[in-house]
Amino acid sequence: MLRIPCPWCGPRPENEFRYGGQAGVVRPADPAAVSDAGWGAYLYLRDNPKGRHVERWRHLYGCGRFFTCVRDTVTDRIASTHKPGEAVA
Repeated sequence: MLRIPCPWCGPRPENEFRYGGQAGVVRPADPAAVSDAGWGAYLYLRDNPKGRHVERWRHLYGCGRFFTCVRDTVTDRIASTHKPGEAVA
């Protein structure tokens, strides 16, 4: 089983966590000015890289907090985890 290092609780089994999506997705500044195609892109289009990916995770069955995780999508190896607002290298 994969162990994910929560920045607050330390390493825990993966079944305590929920994937929160790609990190860094920003809501449009003026939602009323966004076209239907723009909303579709914002809601559904995400990167699907082969390799390093920066993601949001939530420690659902632990502290309940969201954090940023840098994970390799090929090996499933977690390079680092960060509290919100911390720089990701």
